[in-house]
Amino acid sequence: MLPSICHCTQLRRAARSATRLYDQAMAPAGLKLTQFSLLRTVAHLERPSISSLASATGLERSTLGRNLRPLEKSQQIILSGGENLRMRRVELTDRGRRKLAEGAHYWAEAQAQYGATLGTGGADPTGASVGYLG
Repeated sequence: MLPSICHCTQLRRAARSATRLYDQAMAPAGLKLTQFSLLRTVAHLERPSISSLASATGLERSTLGRNLRPLEKSQQIILSGGENLRMRRVELTDRGRRKLAEGAHYWAEAQAQYGATLGTGGADPTGASVGYLG
């Protein structure tokens, strides 16, 4: 990989590297980090609309729709109600709640590994540096 002085390129590379770490850790649960994050956010928001879920995750609705399809196909979520796609509600199924609980264990392991790799000593340099970007 060519070195880059561009901060944006460096952030994107770091994000891909962190995502790979979490995806590998969560593979035994059959989840990717993006899927786990969506399940967790749906559980936290309790039946959000597509629009409110998109807003909460910072995803475009079209990207969110593509990310929700595998979860719906595997019966971890259902889309219910609403006259149009934006107003439909996303709801965890029992299978989705079980997958979320199973994934939480692997997520915690990845979180610890990520922290150990960065040597943060309990600090949150990623959150602090990205938080101010908006």
